[in-house]
Amino acid sequence: MKVLVYPHSMETGGSQLNAIELAAAVRRRGHDVLLISGPGPLLEKVRQLDVEHIPLPVNCGRLSFAMLSHLTQLVKERSIDVVHGYEWPPAIDLYFGPHIWRRVPAVCTIMSMAVAPFLPRDMPLIVGTTAIKRGAEAAGYSSVTLLEPPVDTDENKPGFDGSAFRRANGLSFASPLVVVVGRLSRELKLEGLLSACGAIGSMAAKGSNVELAIVGDGPVRADVAQHAERANSHAGRRAIVLTGNLSDPRPAYAAADVLLGMGGSALRGMAFGKPLIVQGELGFWRLLTPQTAAQFLDAGWYGLGGDPSCVNESGLAKGASRLQSELEPLLANHELRRELGTFGRSLVVERFSLARAAVLQEDVYAQACASRYQLRPPQIASSGSGVVMHQLRRKLKRWRGECPGEDFNAIPAMQSHTPAPVPVRT
Repeated sequence: MKVLVYPHSMETGGSQLNAIELAAAVRRRGHDVLLISGPGPLLEKVRQLDVEHIPLPVNCGRLSFAMLSHLTQLVKERSIDVVHGYEWPPAIDLYFGPHIWRRVPAVCTIMSMAVAPFLPRDMPLIVGTTAIKRGAEAAGYSSVTLLEPPVDTDENKPGFDGSAFRRANGLSFASPLVVVVGRLSRELKLEGLLSACGAIGSMAAKGSNVELAIVGDGPVRADVAQHAERANSHAGRRAIVLTGNLSDPRPAYAAADVLLGMGGSALRGMAFGKPLIVQGELGFWRLLTPQTAAQFLDAGWYGLGGDPSCVNESGLAKGASRLQSELEPLLANHELRRELGTFGRSLVVERFSLARAAVLQEDVYAQACASRYQLRPPQIASSGSGVVMHQLRRKLKRWRGECPGEDFNAIPAMQSHTPAPVPVRT
């Protein structure tokens, strides 16, 4: 098969890394895989894995006629058999471009925490959690495959040297190190990052020698840096470090004594044999143990704590206190850290290996290619109007001076796992 993979960005993040690593894994299974994207730090990863990269034209905006035309022409020129978009904007580009105009099968992976309600119901979906799969099937999607975020357990494993990471960032070799790796975004991440700053700052002020490294970049870096500076001032020392983006975050994972994280970042940390405290929102922090694992295997590596005040400046102390209560016993017990790290590594190897995921993805492609596509004008009209209304609502928010955010990683969407179905007659 000839496959075109289209991630939603090249910034460091779980969905994008999954797109790249799975593209390479499918290529190793004997298929011709091309990856199209804009610029970004993950292009280095694409080159390292020897996946052919096609740059997006700079004059083509997302969901524009120019973009649809460009993708359709590319699919024609390269004789592509199946196209694959990661998250809803690339999926919609591919659906309304080459899928409709060239009748090329289109597949969509959603690693966000909810499915956009306007995604076409006849597009095969790949989702990352059992709960989201249930919701998508209830909403009327005809083909939904569970493919939990995969991890290359050969590239990400215990024994990797993390000393250079500590040295480069001025971190002590004698202090326990807590690490969080991911994009610094408002949705999903910001509350937890600020709570982590508060927790580490409070522990350090009370005499703990704990340190926190925040690895990544993104639109809320200034907010996180401000809180880190405040926490360091409260502690009377440099307990929190923002390292910026790393094209290869493995040294950061390897250097950690404890990891904080969600989604793909959480799983990569587990692959290094490190204990994990799962980060969520509304005050959610929970240590991964054999007793808590079932919750994350069903709903994903994330959670909602149920305290709305934690999203506000005045309520962050509650989230910080919750994290501190999970973190302190772990830092005090080396044997517990070792046991939980071993448990996490075995869970990743057994259930989340990249090789297993590549086989599942290959099967989704084969099924999509084997299906005969029928043009369904009501479905096309329903999805198209849904996209237009969504974009108009975002523009209205910008006009009002509001931040539109990442809608399908927002708390209301995740509380129901998926939006209500949009009725479509076929």
